[in-house]
Amino acid sequence: MNYFSSDFKLGILGGGQLGKMMLYYTRMYDIYTLVIDPSLEAPSRLACNEFYNGDLMDYDTVLDFGRKANMITIEIENVNVDALEQLEKEGKTVYPQSKVLRTIQNKAKQKLFYRDHNIPTADFNRFAYTSEIDEAVENGGLSYPFVWKSAQFGYDGTGVKIVRRYTDLIDLPNVECITEELIPFKNELAVIVARNANGHLKTYPTVEMEFHPEANQVEYVICPARIPIEIQRKAELIALKTAAAFEHVGLLAVEMFQTEDDEILVNEVAPRPHNSGHYSIEGSYTSQFEQHIRAILNLPLGNADSKVAGVMVNLVGEEGYTGPVVYENIEEIMALDGVTPHIYGKQMTRPFRKMGHVTIVNKDMDKARIMAEKVKRTIRVISNN
Repeated sequence: MNYFSSDFKLGILGGGQLGKMMLYYTRMYDIYTLVIDPSLEAPSRLACNEFYNGDLMDYDTVLDFGRKANMITIEIENVNVDALEQLEKEGKTVYPQSKVLRTIQNKAKQKLFYRDHNIPTADFNRFAYTSEIDEAVENGGLSYPFVWKSAQFGYDGTGVKIVRRYTDLIDLPNVECITEELIPFKNELAVIVARNANGHLKTYPTVEMEFHPEANQVEYVICPARIPIEIQRKAELIALKTAAAFEHVGLLAVEMFQTEDDEILVNEVAPRPHNSGHYSIEGSYTSQFEQHIRAILNLPLGNADSKVAGVMVNLVGEEGYTGPVVYENIEEIMALDGVTPHIYGKQMTRPFRKMGHVTIVNKDMDKARIMAEKVKRTIRVISNN
């Protein structure tokens, strides 16, 4: 099929920042795009050919939208999978496939998938409701501390909590959930695997992620990870094994723990462009967003190697500020060599909301990391209200 300057239409479920950055490359290739998002202020609304406002979890809304496109992809997992499955039955191409999304949407199903496919992951227990955890602790089947995760709809640090004592359970929602063994780890790592319909694969280098201690959000992504080469290779092999098990088409971001004993455990995956790959826009020969488009269209995959060392800094709303966004001191960071800000186009800020990111590239990783710290200290995402 001819995708370029043609009648082909690509539908994207979700109009957030990931969709916006994906659209850089559909516009570069002149691929016609439709986007749907529940927000009329979605960042993607101005970059696509057609924008629709609608609920991504509503069956009829997703079905009607999908019927307008030749192919459907996502930029967020929380979409109506039943509608995508029906679209596949009607002959529409959906990438990632509905069966992949159905497993990944639910953390309990995702963890069982790892167990069934001998993919290393932390020990876990499943619960229909959070209220059942008390009984498990009392009967000795579970002991503190552990990690509580909502089975569905967790994102950006929500739906996850370390439970060290009974009182930590009190305010948790009474929903389907899992508990995981609390793993002492050296590093949180990620590897992005691209796979097209022909089964061709490319892996991006292993990256290291540093998290904000309160918000449980990534603050820095460092590429390449500052770990021994044998650990990098081990992480990449496990990511490839995970991708092979899912048989996904598109991108699969595999988040992992490097334990104190240098074992690699899969934490969770995302079947789409991912925060851990934002550095690739400036740092790689082929950005993750272009690679996703290439993969779902079954085009030759691009070179996933890094050109230079890269560090990504997330720009999130500062605590204490809610309202129309102001980026304070942005000109100061733009004056620094190798620094590129990406502003997502969200008009309203609130504490810890992802508003943009900054990439820092340098031939020397140590210099890039020092520069990233300076960027983090300098720029502020605030509001005049």
